[in-house]
Amino acid sequence: MEGPQPDLCYTIWFSQRTGSTLLCEALGSTGVAGRPAEWLNDRDPRTTTLRDLQEMLRAGTTQGGVFGLKYGPDQRFGQWIQTFRRELALPPEMPRPDVWQAMFPNSRHLYMTRRNKVRLAVSWWRAIVSGEWHRRHGQAPQDGDLQGRYSFDAINHLFAECSLREAAIEEFFAEGGILPLTLVYEDFIRDYEGTVRAVLTHLDLPTRVPVAPPAFTRLADALTEEWVQRFREERQAGWSNTFW
Repeated sequence: MEGPQPDLCYTIWFSQRTGSTLLCEALGSTGVAGRPAEWLNDRDPRTTTLRDLQEMLRAGTTQGGVFGLKYGPDQRFGQWIQTFRRELALPPEMPRPDVWQAMFPNSRHLYMTRRNKVRLAVSWWRAIVSGEWHRRHGQAPQDGDLQGRYSFDAINHLFAECSLREAAIEEFFAEGGILPLTLVYEDFIRDYEGTVRAVLTHLDLPTRVPVAPPAFTRLADALTEEWVQRFREERQAGWSNTFW
């Protein structure tokens, strides 16, 4: 690829509600880890050109030569692989992880997950119906009445979808023999700064740098817990053995 190239690229692979935006804010605050963001989301893989990709890399790379990308595979994942093959003139049989490496040189991989998939699905549905995906510290809650917005079918769908999204990511890793740094949401929120510094270590970046406090406040509340317990009971209704 022509033009200036980052010395190091890393991808934050995620499904929804795993703390990926919080991590991007934290890494960006260090000044040494690029400007990680969802750089592919506002682009159409069918019309994106090599010049567009080069501009994306330049926009996301900081002075130290680090580019960070946050990416959650969706139905366009295959289209992006095809676009990278086309624009970089790569052979059609090249495996997907090798294509990714060609597009994002010297790639490292982070994998964000969440142990409790029920709480993930409830958080995801709440964000969809409320429109409030994040709340910065000191920011007032968005107006909106969530009473009566519980939906077993919607949460059950998201419960399955998050697992399928993670399966897609893990299949990609297996295809390329990739061993990512796995970051678990429940651990991240308990040890925010320690997790950020572990990422810097994994990326071979300086660790003795300031890390900004968490940018967002927790959204879960009593209503969230009510939905979690209701879904837990309804999902296992009629089972001879219940597990939670």
